[in-house]
Amino acid sequence: MRIPFAKIDCSGNEKAYVQSVLDSGWLTTAGRAFEFENRFGEAVGAEFACAVNSCTAALHLGLEAMGVGPGDKVLVQSMTFTASAEIIRYLGADPVFLDCDPQMRLVTPEIVEDAVRRHPEAKVLIVVHFGGQAVQMADESGRPGILSVCRKHGLKILEDAAHAFPTRHAGKMIGSFGDVTCFSFYANKTITTGEGGMLVTDDESVWERAKAMRLHGINRDIWDRYSSTKPNWEYDVIAPGFKYNMPDVNAAIGLAQLERAEELRKAREKCCRYYHEHLAGIDCLELPDIRCAWEDHACHLYPVIVKEKAPVSRNAFIEAMGDYGVGTSVHYKPLHRMTYYRDLYELNPDDFPNTEYIWKGTVSLPVYPGLSEEGLEYTCSAVKRVLRA
Repeated sequence: MRIPFAKIDCSGNEKAYVQSVLDSGWLTTAGRAFEFENRFGEAVGAEFACAVNSCTAALHLGLEAMGVGPGDKVLVQSMTFTASAEIIRYLGADPVFLDCDPQMRLVTPEIVEDAVRRHPEAKVLIVVHFGGQAVQMADESGRPGILSVCRKHGLKILEDAAHAFPTRHAGKMIGSFGDVTCFSFYANKTITTGEGGMLVTDDESVWERAKAMRLHGINRDIWDRYSSTKPNWEYDVIAPGFKYNMPDVNAAIGLAQLERAEELRKAREKCCRYYHEHLAGIDCLELPDIRCAWEDHACHLYPVIVKEKAPVSRNAFIEAMGDYGVGTSVHYKPLHRMTYYRDLYELNPDDFPNTEYIWKGTVSLPVYPGLSEEGLEYTCSAVKRVLRA
């Protein structure tokens, strides 16, 4: 069998909605993008939403709207994709890299508390939700959550929720906790627009700034200028902005995907639960630590750790799974090991023991809505053969 690592499902209204955009004669940002913003904001419980062309763009706009600039310090975990940190450097600020919990791969309130003690001048915390499971944002069983820790120290929160739609925590959707939350609609994400992202917030001033900065710092939407029935070309540039807007073609796909978000989540949950049951008990394989109810988990990834005592290394495991026709991926090579960050900030792997443990053995198995039970059985069989379990 051939089992790809990821495969999108566009069996809903995608074609019909895209065709309606093509028929409209206007393909860039317009009514479909605005509709997608409204519906997505409602879905996550945020008052304002701003559609852009990537999660990276959303993160950049969010951090810029928070007032981060040259010389500022921003806390971010090392176990993440480079976008979570590169946007800090875009603004001339400096990332302060954090270790994470070794089982959940998330920062904890205790890790953040310690980081603020060591870096009291830090201005923002970038929270990275991983694999579909949320960081502990809210207080829980008498234990302060990250919201409480950050509010106590006057630290703003930017949530990188590229993996976290639809994820729930403490009875609320991710997207309704931090000052700004950013989502990804990249081709392999839980819902997709091909390329795309969304910034959500309850802060109207942040939203207004992001809307202007996503299109060259212009203070009016391009659709409003071109669709007016009266001569109305005048506009102003309030800042040197960016070209980050989402075209209506992409938004049309997003609307169709959003309609089926929970259906797609349940299909991914089936994959993750199958792995969780059928790979349990393999002594040299560590399964992900799921600490929330399955229905609260977006089930974006199913990352396992090939332990040092396994009969093959992590890299050999990946190659052998490929020989069986099963696609895998690695999430992530940590940022403290990347040449740019390592050299610029003189980072030492010994300062990130939990991240190092995760990195050395981590492999993500295939998870996507169309993965059949036969495919799941084949994948588990391949895992067991490679690990001689």
